[in-house]
Amino acid sequence: MSYLVTGARVIDQNGERRGDVRVNDGFIVEVGPDLSRNDQDRVLDASGCVLSPGFVDLHVHLREPGREDAETIETGSRAAALGGFTAVVAMPNTDPTQDSVEVVDFVRRQGERAGWCEVSPSGSITVSRAGEQLTPFAELADAGVRLFTDDGNGVQDPLLMRRAYEYASDLDVTLAQHCEVESLTAGAVMHEGECCSKLGLPGWPSLAEELMVHRDIELVRLTGARAHFLHLSTAGSVDLVRAAKGAGLPVTAEATPHHISLTDSLLASYNALYKVNPPLRTPQDLAAVRDGLADGTIDAIATDHAPHVPESKERPLDQAPPGMIGLETALGVALAHLEMPLVDVIAAMSWKPAAIAGIADRHGRPVEPGEPANLTVFDPSTEWEVVPAQLASKSHNTPYVGIPLRGRVRHTIFNGDAVVIDGKLQDK
Repeated sequence: MSYLVTGARVIDQNGERRGDVRVNDGFIVEVGPDLSRNDQDRVLDASGCVLSPGFVDLHVHLREPGREDAETIETGSRAAALGGFTAVVAMPNTDPTQDSVEVVDFVRRQGERAGWCEVSPSGSITVSRAGEQLTPFAELADAGVRLFTDDGNGVQDPLLMRRAYEYASDLDVTLAQHCEVESLTAGAVMHEGECCSKLGLPGWPSLAEELMVHRDIELVRLTGARAHFLHLSTAGSVDLVRAAKGAGLPVTAEATPHHISLTDSLLASYNALYKVNPPLRTPQDLAAVRDGLADGTIDAIATDHAPHVPESKERPLDQAPPGMIGLETALGVALAHLEMPLVDVIAAMSWKPAAIAGIADRHGRPVEPGEPANLTVFDPSTEWEVVPAQLASKSHNTPYVGIPLRGRVRHTIFNGDAVVIDGKLQDK
């Protein structure tokens, strides 16, 4: 089908302009003001909206295989499309783990069957994410894996991690680290600070994150391999990455919407919706993460979308699993809480994460003729509030009920097909 998107404010890495965009057979075929309509066009109104390259989420838990009661690749992909994402990177903490070509291929095929966005599987750094034996990097890279991580666990053994970086340096892959020294976080449920002391809850020190950030920066300095730091949450971590980038090291980093908008004081409610890993931090940490995004120290906004069945989040804090969903709220949180130029927010949600994920040949591309048609149209001024029952995700563990958000997706075009029109998923 041919689509004509009209009246858009087009923003991409080449700048901003007003114009219409015609899409046909999976590609952008024409961009310009007041394009003439033809009988084959389906017109998508973009009045008052921004058209940008599609969003890319570096950090999504789709739970399949193994925990389809919380999410499936189908339901997670639908949520992603509604959030404006044309590609997501699926984390490997599945059952079985994404540590073999067979499991990686399964996840990719399930994403292709769903057809709402591209699902790019990550591979685990270690077998079963157990931190003891490296996965077959070369085989997984040949199968298309570009990002390796044991997310949910940091690789604790520094010698094993050194070997991982040495192998990665010979391949076109990036190692993404969950930075947590586990011996410092045993039993912790929230950030270690004034709030946890008042509540009498076990604390999670900033040092647990910062020690591993420092260790891996030094391993990158030693090996020359590429490292990506997942969900940075502390001021100290931001400073470490800023210095590493200043030294010219090949490191990148991401921050989640919740680490720019929510603080540890919310745990005073003892509500496990606010329990995440790493934990919500102080207002000072939150400000540092925002500053890191604003000055480019932190490259990407990534949701760490982590669905859970309701009964698991209803457990006591020390027993409830960490995590919250975020695919459908990411844009609204970012625009409501970041004081950044709109083009910089889009960059952090589109072409920067696409480059880190190794899919920049087809996502985050400029809005120009001949480019793949993976596009997002959103109204940056719409204010709205979350209604959990209306979300496409199979789980509804969102902390943003009652919190005003700003900016909502209107249309999403994936591989030239409008999968979301006027905020509604389309029949296939």
